[in-house]
Amino acid sequence: MTTNSLPFTIAKRYLFAKKSQNIINIISAISSLGIMVGTAALLIVLSVFNGLNIFVGSLFGSFDPDLKIEPSVGKYFSADSVFVSQIRHVEGVEAVSCILSDNALLSYQKRQMPAIVMGVDTAFEHVTCIDSIIAEGRYSINHPDINFCMLGAILADQLGARSVAFASKLTMYTPKRTGKINMASPEKSFVQEDATVCGSFAVQQVDYDSNYAIISLQQARDLFCYNGNEVSAIGIRVADGYNIAEVKERIMQLVDNELQVNDKWEQHQSFFKMIQVEKLMAFLILTFIIVIAAFNIIGSLSMLIFEKKESISILKSMGADRQLVTKVFLFEGWLVSLGGVVVGLVIGIVLVWLQEHYGIVGFAGSENYIINAYPVELQWGDVLVVMVTVAAVGVLAAWYPVKAIVKKYYA
Repeated sequence: MTTNSLPFTIAKRYLFAKKSQNIINIISAISSLGIMVGTAALLIVLSVFNGLNIFVGSLFGSFDPDLKIEPSVGKYFSADSVFVSQIRHVEGVEAVSCILSDNALLSYQKRQMPAIVMGVDTAFEHVTCIDSIIAEGRYSINHPDINFCMLGAILADQLGARSVAFASKLTMYTPKRTGKINMASPEKSFVQEDATVCGSFAVQQVDYDSNYAIISLQQARDLFCYNGNEVSAIGIRVADGYNIAEVKERIMQLVDNELQVNDKWEQHQSFFKMIQVEKLMAFLILTFIIVIAAFNIIGSLSMLIFEKKESISILKSMGADRQLVTKVFLFEGWLVSLGGVVVGLVIGIVLVWLQEHYGIVGFAGSENYIINAYPVELQWGDVLVVMVTVAAVGVLAAWYPVKAIVKKYYA
């Protein structure tokens, strides 16, 4: 038996051997149980945040393009046919859509609501997955003969607008960008455009469903008084099999410093950052709970060392130095915490897998939600972080008290 394996062998014997005081076994079991429950809970909570992040991102992805070119300063920029053609010919780009949006007042019958009116071209349905989120009617923007409008589901309810035959037209108002206000006839200072509601869409996000109205790009230019190639954004769909980050780098080589290319995460940076902050706070809180649970390890080790003080004397008389004796009880504490970590990780992984595939924990009244159960996503990076964190807590919980107590009894 080597010198390095001797402390571990003695520690295993002490761990599983019957003690004169049964309370030591009970405290050790409680310590391991606390570490196990804390580890499983930590992994499950992190997986829930991962699932929420992916689920909400998928909702945004139905309405937002993979990449979006936007101005760094201001609302609009000029995108002539040459520039758009260059973007289309970038490797990995499947479709390109020009978008022009601004605020306007919507009026339908006797109801009025402010909204963000977004003008899109014929490629918009190829850049996004708008067809998958149609709540009523059908997507008919850019009809050659009729000006159609599609509303967010909540906005449509607030206006009482429906895509039915013989329905009243929706009227959009926006102030003229140029010229002076005529105080004698203020209504002449507004541009007015009419459109027929062809349907509504539901992103399942209030910011979209209660604020957005989609019309054709040409009508948006008429409404906002633009005659040239002005757009507020260019949406880009990346072809399957291509890495979005690599395509983004190629596009950034074509645009100047006044424009920025944003992926889906950057388009909703504040929201996803909030999710990450909440995930970090949950991680810290649960880690603190695990630290408290680890104090039981200190108690069990202290009682074990007190019980084994005669064994320490025997080991000392046989030539064992203080370092070897310290290792014995350090391994004892590590075995208690490591057992809890391993079992907790296994339980956490199994529960996350069951939730992901079978939805064992659902929402009360799930028929009112767009999903029936809590979304989860197991990431092996989280498994590694949890394992290292909890193991480190166990090591620190055992190291100082063992070193101090063994020093006392060894002397």
